[in-house]
Amino acid sequence: SGRGAARRGWVGMQSALFLAVRHGGRMERGSRRRSEPEEADKGRMKRTIIKDWKTRLSYFLQNSSNSNKRKSKKAGKHRNYFRPSPEEAQLWSEAFDELLANKYGLAAFRAFLKSEFCEENIEFWLACEDFKKTKSPQKLTSKAKKIYNDFIEKEAPKEINIDFQTKNMIAQNIQDATHTCFSAAQKRVYSLMENNSYPRFLESEFYQELCKKTPISRAAQGT
Repeated sequence: SGRGAARRGWVGMQSALFLAVRHGGRMERGSRRRSEPEEADKGRMKRTIIKDWKTRLSYFLQNSSNSNKRKSKKAGKHRNYFRPSPEEAQLWSEAFDELLANKYGLAAFRAFLKSEFCEENIEFWLACEDFKKTKSPQKLTSKAKKIYNDFIEKEAPKEINIDFQTKNMIAQNIQDATHTCFSAAQKRVYSLMENNSYPRFLESEFYQELCKKTPISRAAQGT
């Protein structure tokens, strides 16, 4: 009869709905199970990135300590740079100069640039800072030539990205080197780092970890 057919149709709809709900539940549980390994992979990747950062950071901190040890005439152990407090690390986000003025911050930024394969920018900037402090005219000339050979000339091993006109001007200036030989190029590189690399550094996993109250690991506290 018509009533019986309607009833069979309603039962069929209920059964289909029940199966759909059960199937959907299994799918949801399955997708949840699949997402758990994905989350674990992300966690492992994050730990690997931070570990890699710590290795690079230790290298730059060690080099900085050795450099200071050579310059200092005092006897004893070289200076160690300790992990900054979260409050100190947060200050680096206020200005690029705050980051560069901090030994640990500078080493962290260098490690970040190395991970992005553009460490030549900070190395050139540091070479220019050292160059400007040079007092001996003979050393000034030799340092100028080395900076030109390392960073400026075509196909230099650490060639920086500056315009052809600035390169030519530097090539002429180093013949009679003064403390302002690389000023234009240094300003250009500083601007590139401040506007491009610096914002990315502030968003990096490692910097975010430094700003947290809990340390990356127990071993990192004394890094």
